[in-house]
Amino acid sequence: MKVKIISFIIAIVFLLPSFLYAADFGLVLNVMGGYGNPEIEENEPEIKTDLWTYFSTLVGDNGEFIATAGFTLGSNEEFYHVPEILHTEFTMRFGASGIRVGRFTYIDPLAFIASGLFDGIQYSYNSSKGIFSIGAWYTGLLYKKNVNITMTSEDMEEFGKPFDYSDFFNTYFAPRRAFAAFGWEHPSVGELVHLNSAVIAQIDFTNADSKYNNQYIILKAGMPVNNLLFELGGSIELSQVSGEKNDNSIALAGLAGFSWLFPGEYNSRLSFTGRIAGGVVDGFCDAFVPITTKYYGYVLKHKLSGLSVMTLDYSKRFNNAIGASFTTSYFIRNDLGTYLSYPVDSNNNGYFLGPDFSARATWSPASDLQFNLSGGTFLPALGNAGRKEKAMWRVELSATMAIF
Repeated sequence: MKVKIISFIIAIVFLLPSFLYAADFGLVLNVMGGYGNPEIEENEPEIKTDLWTYFSTLVGDNGEFIATAGFTLGSNEEFYHVPEILHTEFTMRFGASGIRVGRFTYIDPLAFIASGLFDGIQYSYNSSKGIFSIGAWYTGLLYKKNVNITMTSEDMEEFGKPFDYSDFFNTYFAPRRAFAAFGWEHPSVGELVHLNSAVIAQIDFTNADSKYNNQYIILKAGMPVNNLLFELGGSIELSQVSGEKNDNSIALAGLAGFSWLFPGEYNSRLSFTGRIAGGVVDGFCDAFVPITTKYYGYVLKHKLSGLSVMTLDYSKRFNNAIGASFTTSYFIRNDLGTYLSYPVDSNNNGYFLGPDFSARATWSPASDLQFNLSGGTFLPALGNAGRKEKAMWRVELSATMAIF
């Protein structure tokens, strides 16, 4: 019965635009075909089709309602189809204040601790002293493959289970976790530095015997100099693991980088960013654990915990229709115990995993039509953690069409 109710709600979101007139609505269709071995198994073809419907309308003089739903059809070893309620938000503004309720995006200042769509409520206040915000979110009603929460081994086990309609509530939803965040952002302190800070507290509501609760203190600074932007940020994580033995620990993370925007009619951009999610240092700190898992390799896809990633990216638009980008990310282990996945060999004595190279070309013959061709490879031979492991590669071709 509950599955039928969820399907009914999604159907209403799809059909709602046909009953409303003073509103914007549209459809977005994305078709992707991929081939390669990103999971170091045999090469497998993948085909995926995503259909999203979008609806928005004004509510009174200072409110707005947005609803987006999606349906995914795909084949990767076997056929699957997944419904999902996406960005669905009610916003009200009262002078310098604003409130958001529903399923909307939250991104922490470092953009790799908590990032994505979450169910919750947020209040913000814009003043001469900066933008203050406070909010609370819940993850247990989201589709697990899109929010990507793998904080503990139990989370990872649940994430790996395939979605099964006959066991909907045990295979569809993300781990039941909640977090609250207080943020402060100032666009130009001293007319020079952009500051963005947050304090986040996460509570574990899963059924695991050992609960993982934690808090983050985050600060990021950006300083523009002509066409250059320099960024520096860091976070302290305090965690409490309850169970047979209570375990409290501290962990560190940070980033540093720059981006350079080249002037011209069609701007190109060069950027470098180093990210570190600290590993275990006996007697001092533990491995840093983000709430959501974000990938920084095109082919090598793993949680940024106990890893450092150095990323160099160059993007260029040749005209209004054609663009390209090239990205290199090099992965380094911060300790020999946190990250034990591919390509680490049985000796387990190397820190350098290797580079991930990728390129992407985009062609937009019309404003509502876009084609993307991308490909990449990961080369463990250029590291020392598993030199003899085989290279991984993947290519993808996708087309996106929007109807508004």
